[in-house]
Amino acid sequence: MNQIITAFVLTGILISCNSSNKTKNSTEESYATENVTQTASNELENHVVAIDTDAALIATALMAAPKESRAGCKVIGYNMAGEFVTLKEGDNEFIVLADDPKKSGFSAACYHKDLEPFMARGRELRAMGKSADEIFDIREAEAKSGKLDMGKPGSTLHIYYGPDDLYDPQTSEVQGAQYRYVVYLPFATAASTGLPEQPVRANHPWIMNPGTHKAHIMISPLSEERK
Repeated sequence: MNQIITAFVLTGILISCNSSNKTKNSTEESYATENVTQTASNELENHVVAIDTDAALIATALMAAPKESRAGCKVIGYNMAGEFVTLKEGDNEFIVLADDPKKSGFSAACYHKDLEPFMARGRELRAMGKSADEIFDIREAEAKSGKLDMGKPGSTLHIYYGPDDLYDPQTSEVQGAQYRYVVYLPFATAASTGLPEQPVRANHPWIMNPGTHKAHIMISPLSEERK
């Protein structure tokens, strides 16, 4: 009888040990998986760095332009020293305005060269300390009088923007940035275009500032995270 009891006890101990080993192995596997995931996440984050050189300003600004046109774009904007300069010469139809490194977040814009008089006038008025409303009114009057050249109807503006100012040097993509597109149609209206004056939903075109010199079609694509 004692031998039988002893056998049961030994069997119980063996089962307990095996169970304990299985639990231990399962826990170790779980820790290993977590460590791999965390390591991969850290490596991804380590690829993202600050936009803190003129070269980085140029590379990230060009992301606003169509891929096939980037090599020939002219890039202007503030350099790291705070001077408004030509950062890169170009020979095609696009001008790219780089992000202002002294402002939080990121915003670069690529526009057709026919819009340069309009854009340059806005920069000039801002430098004079004019408010957004004042700039709008001044350019409105100048466009109506013919003093301000608004370019050809249908000239485009591509905006690449986001809340962060970090980027991947390998791809030049800015963390969290997305696109918005503008097609300028001076003095166009909802009636003349058939477009609504308010956005219906993301990814749908609508007309902003209808009936004014700044009338334009707005298209805000869905962000990558929402696709």
